[in-house]
Amino acid sequence: MNKITVKLEDIKAQTQKALVNHGASERVAESVAEAVKVAEAENNKVCGLYYLESYCNQLKSNRVDGSVMPEVKKPSNSSVYVDAKNGFAQPAFAAGFEIAVCTARENGICLFTIAHSHTCTSMGFFTSQIAKKGLLGIGATVAPACVSPPGGNKPLLGTNPISMSVPSKNNDVAFQFDQSTSAIAIGKIRMAASNGESIPEGWAVDKEGKPTTDPNKALEGSLLSSGGYKGFGFGLMAELLASALTGSLSSVNAPPLKTTEGAPHDLGQTYILIDPNFNGEKDHFFEQINSLTELISSQPNARLPGSNKNNPSETEIDKDLWDLVNKLAELN
Repeated sequence: MNKITVKLEDIKAQTQKALVNHGASERVAESVAEAVKVAEAENNKVCGLYYLESYCNQLKSNRVDGSVMPEVKKPSNSSVYVDAKNGFAQPAFAAGFEIAVCTARENGICLFTIAHSHTCTSMGFFTSQIAKKGLLGIGATVAPACVSPPGGNKPLLGTNPISMSVPSKNNDVAFQFDQSTSAIAIGKIRMAASNGESIPEGWAVDKEGKPTTDPNKALEGSLLSSGGYKGFGFGLMAELLASALTGSLSSVNAPPLKTTEGAPHDLGQTYILIDPNFNGEKDHFFEQINSLTELISSQPNARLPGSNKNNPSETEIDKDLWDLVNKLAELN
């Protein structure tokens, strides 16, 4: 594929313009465009511009509400609940975020839930914001069913991503992980199918439950959990936290995410915000972070996940994709 280098601020600007052109308010478009920019900066292609065309199409079909105001509630002293009202997840998170941060600082912990939202894509985008407030951030969400139980062949869980972002002493991200509980994100299998590429064994099974390296057969069958039973357990945990706890759809009931027509996504996300100083021991907390960093970095080619990230100003993307972005941004 023909790659070109594009400035990240141009990616954000064109994404925002495209979303507004298709019916999103400026407030909503800016929030979603920032998430797209961050995903592209981190080379997380599945959560970046890959979704933009479907966002635009779904705004036009009213599958997602691009101007709705999320409703923020405090069900208890230590919890914050946001009803996204079938709008995008990013502005719903933003609507309740500062209240959740204050709640965590007041109580030592906050349960922050988002209900009835469009797909949130990258969980790390959200938990990293929590870490930059000096709090430990843990998050989970669900996706349409595509993962079968160990030994099974029928999808039951989604890729159900989980994330944890750990603050540094200077309120940055010391390290974080952001990963699906499936062996791989389904978007990478779709990309492989689109590009005519094979996939590694261990990612998926066909509809008969047999291992396959054919992405098309994988899409007809199901993905596998990361680490077998262990990954399936984490997928179940994400299912309960983000679906059962928020009153949103379960994986088996969630509709396809990228189709233009259909019911709203109606998905949930749950975040846990923890103040490292809840017991007056924040110095000990940061000493442990520093110790972990030193112990791992002392080993050749080893580092904590998500640490030592660069802050690029530009990134490489496919020229055809960038042409599509510009076309979406130029529509009247």
